[in-house]
Amino acid sequence: MNETPPALDDLALFLVVAESRSLSMAARQAAVPLPTLSRRMARLERDTGQALFLRGQAGYSLTSQGRALAEAISGLHDLRHRVARWQTDAQGPVPVRITAGFWTSRHLARQLRPCPDGIWAPRFLPSNATLDIARREVDIGIRNAPPDHPWMARQRLRTIHHAVYARDAQVTGYVALDGSVALPRSQRWVHDTHGRSITATATDIRLCFDLALNGFGRIVLPCFAGDTEPGLVRVTQPIDALTHEEWLASHHDARHDPPVRAAIEAVVAALTGSPTQGPEPHPAGTNLLGAR
Repeated sequence: MNETPPALDDLALFLVVAESRSLSMAARQAAVPLPTLSRRMARLERDTGQALFLRGQAGYSLTSQGRALAEAISGLHDLRHRVARWQTDAQGPVPVRITAGFWTSRHLARQLRPCPDGIWAPRFLPSNATLDIARREVDIGIRNAPPDHPWMARQRLRTIHHAVYARDAQVTGYVALDGSVALPRSQRWVHDTHGRSITATATDIRLCFDLALNGFGRIVLPCFAGDTEPGLVRVTQPIDALTHEEWLASHHDARHDPPVRAAIEAVVAALTGSPTQGPEPHPAGTNLLGAR
């Protein structure tokens, strides 16, 4: 028998299985992938050294040891709820760490509203920071491709188009990030296709934006940012080479935390204009792109 006490999360999942008597139903209720739930129940049996279930076509019936454990921890759901309420009341809004590109972060900062129940507040992190969602160094990541880690959930948000903008159609030349800094794909496109026409550079995209507003050159922007900027007009059609899907990524387990869940719903609504059903588990065995 493993001398380490069973994890409380596993015990909470055990109660869901015990109450539903069906692993598939419990997986839906707990929003946990079926294979993951099966592994965690097997781990719980190993940790306790007891056979807790009678597995068969009729479902997951409890053994006598399983019934005794369910009775012993019957108050766990209420305890978890009271602890969550205590934590919220004691500490105020929980900071939910969000990482996204500059324009998406700027859009979210403008569109998000303070949470009515005060359960969470945004904490924006640099988009170029080395952050690992799988290790829970960040709670929500907005990416240009779906995550490829099996411990991450993902949700496709919207199609992102880019175009060229300027103060007016007569402006020539381009404003771009300096080639000495790491270039996102849109800026690499400017250097690759209009490198000889770059008339002004900066090491910060916000400074490039201000230069374009002052007429120093054209700038490539995502259309959701450029089309809403009163100081700029669109001077080209969307650039096919830069069109991509936008994805929300979060940790499988963290996405069920009430503050993170509320934050995900708010972020999805702000970016898509519609409520979310929540990120879906990573499909095991699928070869997904991981690049941002």
